[in-house]
Amino acid sequence: MKLDIYQVDAFASAVFEGNPAAVLPLKSWLPDDLLQKIAEENNLSETAFFVLEENNYQLRWFTPKGEVDLCGHATLAAAHVLFTHLGYRGQTLHFQTRSGLLLVTKVPEGYSMDFPATLPQPVEEPDKLLTGLGISSAECVLAGFDYIVVLSNESEVKAIVPEFEKLAQLELRGVVVTAPGDSVDFVSRCFYPKLRVNEDPVTGSAHCQLAPYWRERLDKNKLTAQQLSERIGKIKCTLVEDRVILEGDAVDYLQGQISI
Repeated sequence: MKLDIYQVDAFASAVFEGNPAAVLPLKSWLPDDLLQKIAEENNLSETAFFVLEENNYQLRWFTPKGEVDLCGHATLAAAHVLFTHLGYRGQTLHFQTRSGLLLVTKVPEGYSMDFPATLPQPVEEPDKLLTGLGISSAECVLAGFDYIVVLSNESEVKAIVPEFEKLAQLELRGVVVTAPGDSVDFVSRCFYPKLRVNEDPVTGSAHCQLAPYWRERLDKNKLTAQQLSERIGKIKCTLVEDRVILEGDAVDYLQGQISI
C-alpha cells in the first residue's frame, strides 16, 4: 500500500522555520497501531491523519509515543495541505477531533484557527518540576493539560536547561515555561519528554492555555507570542469568550509517498 505524505513547516513564513508536521490524507482509517508506527517512523513531534466523513474531516494527531488530544501546528499543517494541494474550495475547514470541533480559515496572512481555551489554575508545585527545569523558584505554577511555570522575564526562559528524565516523570502531558516578552506580550518554551518530544519548536495547543492566562494578567484580548525554541515561532492570539483564535502561516517542505 502506498500513501501520500506531506511535510509542512507550520507557524512559519519560510522553510526550516516553525514546527514541522507530517500530514497523511486517508480514504478510511487504518488500524491505530499502524498509525502509531507511521508516526514513530516519521519521528516528528506530530503526524496528522484525516479522513473525510459526512462533509467534515475527522482529524487525529500522533507523536512518536502516542495519540494526543490536541495539536495546533499539525492542525495548521493539515489545513494547509487541504487548501494548497487537495483543492478545498471553501473558506473554513471543519475538523472533528478529540477536542471537539476545530475551525481553520484561510486569511491573507496565512491561517486562522479557532480552538477551545483552557484557563490554567494554580497548583502546588509537584516534585521534580523545578529541579527538572534547573531552577529553584518561580513566580507561580499553574496546571491546565500541561504544567505552566511562570518566570519573571524572557532571559530566564531562555536560560532554562531541562533535565528531561525528571520532566518525563511528571503527571501531566508536558511542561510549559512562560514570562513577559521583551518585544511581544509573552514568550514560552515547551517540553514534552514523555511524548518523546523533548522541546517542541512551536506549540499551538500550549497557547490555548497561555493566552487565557496572559489575557487575565495583561487585560488584553489580543496578544502576540513568541516561542523561544531554536526554530523560533511567532503566534498571534485572540480571545473570544471561551475560544482562542491562533494565527500563523505554513510552508511546504516535502511531498511524496510512503510504502507500508
